[in-house]
Amino acid sequence: MSAMSRRTLLTTTAGAAAGLAVAGCGAKDGGSSSSPPGSRRQGDHSNASGQKAQQTVRLIGDGSTADTGPQPNQPVVDRLEPGQTPPQFVVFSWDGAGEIGNGLFPRFRKLADDHGAKMTFNLSGLYLLPEDKKLQYAPPNSPLGASDIGYLADEHIRMTLDNLRQAWTAGHEIATHFNGHFCAGTGSVARWTPADWKSEIDQAVTFVTQWKTNTGWHDEDPLPFDYAKNLIGGRTPCLLGQDNLLPTAAALGWRYDTSNPGGDQIWPDKMQGLWNFPLQLIPFPGHSFEVLSMDYNMLANQSHAATKSDPRNYPGWRSQATASYVAGFQRAYETNRAPFYIGNHFEDWNGGIYMDAVEAAFQHIVSLGYKDVRLVSFQQLSDWLDAQDPAILAKLRELEVGQQPPGGWKEFLGQVPASEATGSTAPATAAT
Repeated sequence: MSAMSRRTLLTTTAGAAAGLAVAGCGAKDGGSSSSPPGSRRQGDHSNASGQKAQQTVRLIGDGSTADTGPQPNQPVVDRLEPGQTPPQFVVFSWDGAGEIGNGLFPRFRKLADDHGAKMTFNLSGLYLLPEDKKLQYAPPNSPLGASDIGYLADEHIRMTLDNLRQAWTAGHEIATHFNGHFCAGTGSVARWTPADWKSEIDQAVTFVTQWKTNTGWHDEDPLPFDYAKNLIGGRTPCLLGQDNLLPTAAALGWRYDTSNPGGDQIWPDKMQGLWNFPLQLIPFPGHSFEVLSMDYNMLANQSHAATKSDPRNYPGWRSQATASYVAGFQRAYETNRAPFYIGNHFEDWNGGIYMDAVEAAFQHIVSLGYKDVRLVSFQQLSDWLDAQDPAILAKLRELEVGQQPPGGWKEFLGQVPASEATGSTAPATAAT
């Protein structure tokens, strides 16, 4: 039996395997694992005495990944009833999700964990492929090994693996940002066919599920999740290529996509069977136009995409970016309660002001103490939407940007026919 086909059973403790310019990414903390505000969560595999329960772990393939059972620290999915005020969902997501020694991945894991929030980390598959093995990557319409983002040094691959283990165990989602991040020229993802996307996804999964073979680090702990099974969505480089990605994503059984190049703050609908979670246009203080809810778009509008600018501009730009995110949140919360999405990269652009801005916006949201605000991953948002009555979701989609429900929530959602809307609370769900 080959190492690639072997599947091994062992027992371990639950924690042991632990302007609309767009562009993309460049290249052990403790924390609470309590529920997001306004939600409930499942247990952490602890028994009544507080000791970690024994858990069966099934190594997959070469042992790079493992099936450790249901993902810990997942919220129970509830069902919105007629006349009930919907929760305000907020999703913080990260493109690339590699740790290159600047401490940004653990910084935001800890921030989330300290407040019981969950996030989505869109992993670039190449970040687990050593550069000396780059010829294993065959990008569509580009030479072998080509990439518009850099390969990680070995020490940074190890850091990334460690952060991915801890992120999944804490309840965060590991999604995908694909591989080579091609945004221009003949190799651009905008030109890719559905078959090209299938090849790119297959390779991304391979790099994540065979990192032990590619690195030779066979004594390292596995990633504690079945990536091929758990991968249900992602975001394309530069928000390009969604039209041809969707048929492939649907065929693979994905449940959502976040690659739409700009949307409004309204309740989501499905495209080709997948929930469509676009980055959103939000208020941009000091301007008559709105900006996409992503750090790069703040950068593009403030410094014309320059990543090293006059430091005298940094305090004002940081405050403006923070105020923009806060304004987007407040507009949704005070009106139609549409889920709010914020996209980021682990980058120190312009002195790291965009990292500071997103942290400040996060801290502002949690400081308000609103019990009906839920900081979740895209997977968890998909779980909640799938559990709702379609008639109620259709009613929510009638509300425009910044529109309050006519007559208030009790009257607005109370108009949904009881025969369509009445239902019991949905069962608890968790990623597996």
